[in-house]
Amino acid sequence: MSADARLAELGIELPPAPKAMGVYKPIVVVDRMAYLSGHGPLKADGTLIVGRVGEETDLAGGQASARQTGLALLATLKESLGSLDRVQRVVKVLGMVNCTANFTQHPQVINGCSELFRDVWGEDAGVGARSAVGMGSLPGNITTEIEAIFELTDG
Repeated sequence: MSADARLAELGIELPPAPKAMGVYKPIVVVDRMAYLSGHGPLKADGTLIVGRVGEETDLAGGQASARQTGLALLATLKESLGSLDRVQRVVKVLGMVNCTANFTQHPQVINGCSELFRDVWGEDAGVGARSAVGMGSLPGNITTEIEAIFELTDG
């Protein structure tokens, strides 16, 4: 099943693709690789999910933020490539969690994004290498920021 069809089957609506909020491009494609800059948890109404995990939100809130950040990444891919079917596989994900110093469940938070990608592209193509780290703060107090690298098809 195509990734675009899988989104529809899952009932997933993408938020608007985020615009750059500084001097950078949200996506750069080189040959068959798409490099996505750090994205935040942009919701359909244009607002962002904010709050530190372990203080203003909990693990479940962090996971929801990571999933929403994954949706923003998908929106950028779809806007730039025309179709998520151009993605051959997820290569690498770097997830950053805005959290308190004593919070240690960063990988579980970023699973919110990784599980989304797995659901869209499947166990093999949708799961790549990954790092998940905690941060003392993130821009605008967003809960998560995620960047990713994707391998594209020849088309």
